[in-house]
Amino acid sequence: MKKHFLTYLLLSGLMMAFPACKEKADSHEGHDHSGHSHEEASQEGHTHGEHDHHHEEGHSEHEEEEAELTESQYKAINVMLGSVESRSLSGVIQATGSLVMPPQQQISLSFPYGGIVRSTTLLPGKWVNKGETVVTLENPEFITLQQEYLEAASQLTYLEQENRRQDELSRENVAAAKVFQRTNSELKTLNARLEGLKQRLSLLNINTNALGKGIRRTVAVVAPASGYVTHVNVNMGKAIQANEMLAELADTRFVQAELNIFEKDLSRLKIGQQVHVRLGNESTDRLATIYLIGREISPERMVKVLCKLSQTNRDLVPGTYLTAHLETGGTQVKTLPDAAVVRSGDKQYIFVSEGKHNEEGSVHYPFKRVEIRTGISQNGYVEVFPPADVKANTIVVKGAYDLLSVMNNSEHGHSH
Repeated sequence: MKKHFLTYLLLSGLMMAFPACKEKADSHEGHDHSGHSHEEASQEGHTHGEHDHHHEEGHSEHEEEEAELTESQYKAINVMLGSVESRSLSGVIQATGSLVMPPQQQISLSFPYGGIVRSTTLLPGKWVNKGETVVTLENPEFITLQQEYLEAASQLTYLEQENRRQDELSRENVAAAKVFQRTNSELKTLNARLEGLKQRLSLLNINTNALGKGIRRTVAVVAPASGYVTHVNVNMGKAIQANEMLAELADTRFVQAELNIFEKDLSRLKIGQQVHVRLGNESTDRLATIYLIGREISPERMVKVLCKLSQTNRDLVPGTYLTAHLETGGTQVKTLPDAAVVRSGDKQYIFVSEGKHNEEGSVHYPFKRVEIRTGISQNGYVEVFPPADVKANTIVVKGAYDLLSVMNNSEHGHSH
């Protein structure tokens, strides 16, 4: 302010002198010189004003990250300095997730032969048991296979008798030995064909021992496992192709909890760790155990963690929202006292001492505010991730909030 006042007086004096200079210029050559001096003075005044303005802006930016105490303030606050210390802290990790089905318990129902659907009991949401008939199919090929099997079985009876007779003859007649070899080879070929037909009928769920009661026109498609029907792709009269998907089943008794864990918490997880899980539609926790930790980090910096529930039932629904908390064991981490970390807005800071200096015969103590990240907090200490360049015994561990108040008051006073 003093500089601005002096500049104002200087400019006023020049303006008052200007008419006298002009009068002299009428009789003497020197007008250009006086005008030049006036412009220089104006520019000089303007330059000084800009300098003062920039000085104030720089001073304001400086104050945003620094606080300075006088010796009396330093003693009144009783500032204490310390260092980051390694401590064993345990904490709780909060997570969200959902119930998921493992691939082993998601079943696609299909059939190796095509046919016309003659009946079905499949409905979405229905529970079916393993071995239960859910679809019946009709196909002329089913009749042909049964017929071929019965014919081959009849031929087998004849060849077995003929082979025994030729065996007896070959012992008495050398010429009959060749006939025996031929019938024996035919018998082996027929046995192989009969076994192949038996296996094909087994795929159709047809018991060959029951064929003596008659040939069946339809075959039964049975559920390969128990579970809820989640999708149906058949209806009465539909012609399906071989191996076409008929329905999908899910055995929800084996549902699992899939958690979304932040990348920074991965180091505190381990296989076998217990988890408390609460489903969105329940008021009590369920116990679960971590059995798989993912190895892929999503763009949101999250990792999938799979947990097996200690108690399940078939009424659980995949996709159900859940919350979870994990109690982590003791881990050696870098810590500071809770009082050393201050919050301003949505950020957290520590104050670092920059020593002391003399100014006009008095001692001053400057402190720098440094933004940090924090982790778990327990028993008066908090996990911290300070910059690597912070020196030992320079962190304010007592009086940090007083320093924050001093800095805030200084900023308000300066803006005023």
